[in-house]
Amino acid sequence: MFKLLLFLHLLAAIFAIGPLVGAATSASRALRVSDPAAATAAARTIRLYSYVSVVVVILGMGLMSQKAPWDRSQDVAEFGDTWIWLSVLLWLCAVAVALAVLAPTLTRAAAVIGGTGSARNLVGRVAAAGGVIGLLYAAIVVLMVYQPGS
Repeated sequence: MFKLLLFLHLLAAIFAIGPLVGAATSASRALRVSDPAAATAAARTIRLYSYVSVVVVILGMGLMSQKAPWDRSQDVAEFGDTWIWLSVLLWLCAVAVALAVLAPTLTRAAAVIGGTGSARNLVGRVAAAGGVIGLLYAAIVVLMVYQPGS
């Protein structure tokens, strides 16, 4: 069961977090070229994959509650482990930035561009939010690999 959950957790992370980070880090391009359809698509992608990323967390919690294959007397991890709770906190921050800052800004920019306006003043905000999301998920990967405190 451990290997199955590990496989599903990694697969979900690749197919949910990958597109989310890709869309977040490249969304400002839509504003620089004044493409309202691209901005709308990026906002939709960011919203969708932010919600889908919950599956990664659920699978991770299931994986963490399994008996460790290297020592059947202990669980893989506990929520009190620094790398677990810090990863969940960083994930919550990433989802909050995506849903509360990036997606609404892209939607607003698409409306401005569609109304023959310019959204160049929002490029910095979109690029910064996308960069923060990318860095937060990179930090989560570091925590998952090195597992500090365990």
